This record gives sequence, structure tokens and C-alpha cells, in this order.
Amino acid sequence: MIRLELELELNYQVRDARGADFVFNVQAAPTAHQVIDAERLLLSQPITPDVADDPLTGTRFMRLHAEAGPLQVAYAATLTLHHHRAEPDTLGEVPVRHLPPEVIPYIYPSRYCQSDRLLKLAFDEFGGLWPGYSRVLAIQHWVQRHVTFTSNTTNSSTSAIDTLVERVGVCRDFTHLMIALCRALNIPARIATGTDYGADPALGPPDFHAYVEVYLGDRWYLFDASGTGVPMGFIRIGTGRDAADVAFATIFGNVLANPPVIRIRALEGPGLESPQHVREALSTDGPVSPSLPSGAAADAAGGAPGALGPPTWQFPD
Repeated sequence: MIRLELELELNYQVRDARGADFVFNVQAAPTAHQVIDAERLLLSQPITPDVADDPLTGTRFMRLHAEAGPLQVAYAATLTLHHHRAEPDTLGEVPVRHLPPEVIPYIYPSRYCQSDRLLKLAFDEFGGLWPGYSRVLAIQHWVQRHVTFTSNTTNSSTSAIDTLVERVGVCRDFTHLMIALCRALNIPARIATGTDYGADPALGPPDFHAYVEVYLGDRWYLFDASGTGVPMGFIRIGTGRDAADVAFATIFGNVLANPPVIRIRALEGPGLESPQHVREALSTDGPVSPSLPSGAAADAAGGAPGALGPPTWQFPD
């Protein structure tokens, strides 16, 4: 059991007399294995925000209108993680015909993860590997070998294809490329956001972090595409198809934004452990489909053929 204490501050200067609208995704998501013990949200302006929860993922979006002048958003939470752990060799891919309906959107190409353009690369590099956790890990290692982590080298328009060409990026770019390669093999994959627990201080101050969740067996498992953090210390804030779904702030108006200030630490005490790298597969999610259709359990657990081949699409003219 791991207990983490998170504090973050976002500071803005609204420069339009009419104010500005914001949508934030900074609050921790309640999941089957991530419990929010306590949390606090403070806004420097007298605002009552609207908050919407995604019932499938726990992602929380907070919308507000701020008046001209300074705005500070301060969020703090204490979270307990009881990770689901599994032996990697027991986790197989689930054929498309057996995927739970809510997982299907994560096999399609998306704005930043153009898996349809990586089909040949994915099948040439990984098509002959056993369809399961080890193949996904091979994709992660391939991305880490071929892309160099360098701060301030990409921007909000950088996609998986751009990263493949440029071979440089930040955690978000590693994540997009790994997701795209997984989807090219018909493996459901999505982006998750949290903080970069365990990252080398030489990379900069603590920050938000993007990592990958891949659907294997009957739930979503964590993979750190960039390899810069310690997955056991990753909290989950948002999940989506790619970064377009999980920006920590979306701003409508003339606003000056300062870098986020983030502090996260693991608490010590009886029954608590410190986050560390482990061999087992980790998940903070519960089972998405507890009872698989006939035949799917065997497919998901042990070596049944994975992807039948690259997908093709039919579109309206």
C-alpha cells in the first residue's frame, strides 16, 4: 500500500477585461485501486466552478469563468494506492471480437496517435512477438531506444509521426508514439496523466506526467513510455485517447500562464511502502469486463493469436 501527498498550484493573469473561461483537469480520479483520502481545492477568486465526472474513468473536469486579474488554482490531495499486481506472463492481448464496448474507442487512430500510418512498421517490428504483456513491453523499450528525452523540443501540435521522424521529445511524445504503435497492432492503448514521481531532478522541477495504459486480460495496465518516472508512484488524474482529451488546463481568452508548481511525496508509516520499480504488471483500475464471452478468457490469458492483421477502414464518400 502506498500513500501519496500531492500539492499543485496553477497561476494565471487574466488580461481581458471580459475575463476568461477555463476547463481544468487537475483533480485525482477515484478508481478501484486509487482512493482519495482527503482533498482540498482553493480558488483565489470568488468562483463556484462546475465539475463533471466521467463515470467510466473517474476523470474530473472543472469549468469556471475568471474575472480580469490574477487567478490561482491550488489543489491538494492525499491518496492511497492499492495496486492490482499481475504476473506479466499471464497477461495476453484480447482479440477485438471480445473487447468490452467501452474499450473499443482506444483501438482507433486519434489526433496525436496516427496508428493508421504505422501499420507496416508495427507489424514488421512486433508482429512476430507473443501477443501479450511482453509485446507491449517490447514496444515501450523500442520507443525508449529510438527517441531521446529532451525538454522544450516539441509543442502542442507534435504528433506520434513527428516524434518518429524527429526522434526527440518529452513524456507526452513518447506516450503518443507508444500508443500509436500499440493501436496499429489492435492493442487498446490510452494516455493517462499524473505527476512524474521519481523523475531525475536533472530533468527539471516536478511536473505533470503523461504515461500509457494498455488493456490486457481484463483491465488497464501502466507503462511509462518515457521511462523517466517510477510507475508505482504515478497517480491518475485523467485518461483519454491522446493529449487532446487530458490537457490539465484549456484556456479560452487572453491569459498569461505561469509554469505549474507541483509537490508530491510518499508518506511513511506502518503498512506503507515507498514506490519502486517492480517486475509485476501494475494497475490502478478495476476489471472492465469481469465475465468475458465464451472463449475470450482463454484468448486473454495464454497465447491465443492476437491481431488478425492490420485493420482497414471504409469511410463515407
